[in-house]
Amino acid sequence: MAYIYKAGVVGGGTMGSGIAYVISYSGIPVVLKEIDEDRAQKAYETIKSLYESRVQKGRITEDEAERRLALVEVTSSYEPFSDVDIVIEAVFEDLETKIRVFQELENYVPEHTIFATNTSALSITAMASATKRPDKVIGMHFFYPAPVMKLVEVIPALQTSEETVQTVIEFSESLSKIPIRVEECPGFLVNRILMAYMNEAAWALLEGEATAQEIDNAAREFGWPMGPFTLIDELGVDVGVKVAHILHEGYGERMKPAPILDVLIKEGRFGKKAGAGVYDYGKGVRPIEEIAEEMRKELGIQKRNSFDYNRLMIAMINEAILVLQERVSSARDIDLGMLAGTGFPQAKGGGPLMYADIIGLDEVWRMSLEFEKIYGWRFHPSYLLKKYIDAGWLGKKTGKGFFEHV
Repeated sequence: MAYIYKAGVVGGGTMGSGIAYVISYSGIPVVLKEIDEDRAQKAYETIKSLYESRVQKGRITEDEAERRLALVEVTSSYEPFSDVDIVIEAVFEDLETKIRVFQELENYVPEHTIFATNTSALSITAMASATKRPDKVIGMHFFYPAPVMKLVEVIPALQTSEETVQTVIEFSESLSKIPIRVEECPGFLVNRILMAYMNEAAWALLEGEATAQEIDNAAREFGWPMGPFTLIDELGVDVGVKVAHILHEGYGERMKPAPILDVLIKEGRFGKKAGAGVYDYGKGVRPIEEIAEEMRKELGIQKRNSFDYNRLMIAMINEAILVLQERVSSARDIDLGMLAGTGFPQAKGGGPLMYADIIGLDEVWRMSLEFEKIYGWRFHPSYLLKKYIDAGWLGKKTGKGFFEHV
């Protein structure tokens, strides 16, 4: 297992700057590249402001902030990458762009350098195949905002060596992050499970079961820090919709995006950053419910008048069970990922599989079949859930489910 003495980051946007800050805060030198000097300096100012904020809050002293900020170098060229042990790319979410970055880097970095991609859904195996070091290419998916969120998904490509995996896990831990190993699949772990929940919310909105605010209120009453529509506006509707289409391509009709999401993109409603998304942030757009009503008429969708928040949670639970069934990750890491990556309510068990244990796997089965009759095949429960029920492992009430209960 190698050791990381110096890191590189390519891309100085919100995520890239945040990642560079996290690395420098842990005491590791980091060089951050942007496409020109102006953007590089802007990235540096972003990192500097993060340190200033910690000083103002009394978290560190000015001297400590200056020492750690001194570990940050910004540049518009790859020349300073000649001695980095790992490079994390955080550029635009486009496969060809990311591949081009890695291919350019190969002309400047040592042979041992690990190439990590911060992609949220793109094929890491495809990126690895396009390089001369496929065994050293890996997914290292930070969550927004990187300085705050503790989770890092560590995703090996098909070609990634075990040494690379263990090095990145240890590096993540040195950054005071919580790494979980995830086998590569569309959407990886957290985004795949979360999008099942968020897409179901969009379908409920389109079908007229409730307003966006009512659905968000139900989520907060459940214990989430924010509702699904507030969340997608914060993260960026454009980003969420891109992930939704990647999942649709990977998993078929079960993950078909609610068409109202594409209408938001067509109208330039990319979220809070654009002044409008699901909600209006001063741009003066029409209410999302008006769009939903128009679309119901156009698509011949009959309005539903009864909203059950369990619809969203069962969609999430069933996707989590499929992730476990496919051995993408362990039950522990699935729930840990959802807790650390999304803020899954601790009062509800801290993750979808523990929550399933709490309400009873037989009850999950019953609700899944009930929702399948109403909304279709995407709610059909997995065979793994049936196996647990056949074994009498119904969750907390029987002492065993996806977890042991004593």
